[in-house]
Amino acid sequence: MGWWQLNADTLARSRFVISPLAETFARLKLLHAGDAAHPGEREWLREHLPGYRALLAAEPVTGRLVRAGLGREWIADFLTPTPRAGEEFAREVARVRSVAPELARAHLRTALAGPLPAALDRDDLPERAAALLEWVWEETVRPCWARQRRVLEADVLARTAQAGRAGWASVLDSLRPGRTRWLGQNRFQINPHEYPPREISGAEMVFVPVTPQRHGWVSWDDGERYAVIYPCAGVLAGTGDRAVPAGLGALLGPARAGVLVLLDSPLTTTQLTALTGQGLGSVGRHLKVLREAGLVTRRRAGRAVLYGRTAAGDVLVDAAASGAGRIPSRS
Repeated sequence: MGWWQLNADTLARSRFVISPLAETFARLKLLHAGDAAHPGEREWLREHLPGYRALLAAEPVTGRLVRAGLGREWIADFLTPTPRAGEEFAREVARVRSVAPELARAHLRTALAGPLPAALDRDDLPERAAALLEWVWEETVRPCWARQRRVLEADVLARTAQAGRAGWASVLDSLRPGRTRWLGQNRFQINPHEYPPREISGAEMVFVPVTPQRHGWVSWDDGERYAVIYPCAGVLAGTGDRAVPAGLGALLGPARAGVLVLLDSPLTTTQLTALTGQGLGSVGRHLKVLREAGLVTRRRAGRAVLYGRTAAGDVLVDAAASGAGRIPSRS
């Protein structure tokens, strides 16, 4: 297994970071794999995969670059600069574009675990990679970035509450189950591959959520900054468009019913805002009415307040779901 050695101070100073480029690269990986984790990703692929494939068909060198750079066990390092707090996409992608051509070729050889194909022995690889990432950003991420960012921020809030409630070990174990886990004795497993351990005590460590559910990686910059990019909680990424039973929508109103349906697992108001697209004030009013009706309860977890359905709320949703009619949760 691959693991990092880090001391308690390094873990205590670690933080969560939102990165537009990390989200864009995760979307590139999703396009490359073409394998959806849930219906929302399937619909997204149906919309964007034809354009992506047409782009690579028109740019065969870029297509070979993607296939080489997204190796089976190792991603070419120059494609994934380590995220920095508060950095906009333009500045992040500029770091990809500024990589020296010979270094990009070396990273590709590492990803391939072998020689570089003749078609990729050229100096414009960083420019091609940056241009492809810009296309993915402009065509597939930026139009819905405001909502995606709310989803990512909600995940950060949930992980922070988890750390306060159950400790950092529980957070590390849950980032990428089966791949990341706290091993004890200051050791953090980052993947199942047999790579040499790395001593990172004293370095900056960041955790970066992305919305695609089967994609994550690690990156580092010259031993000074380390990042774990992980898929955000599935309840956030995959259920925002959950259908609401028509009868429940008629009884409570579609927006309020949508909030109740989502609360089969505890969520904060920030998470509900991200999932529903409703304003924070609207979500708060819905929760107040649902609590007064005995359908929702709340509890504190550290500094966060979590809302969940009561037994009566479960009965109401289950009874309504047995009917055939359904309406979209955002009606």
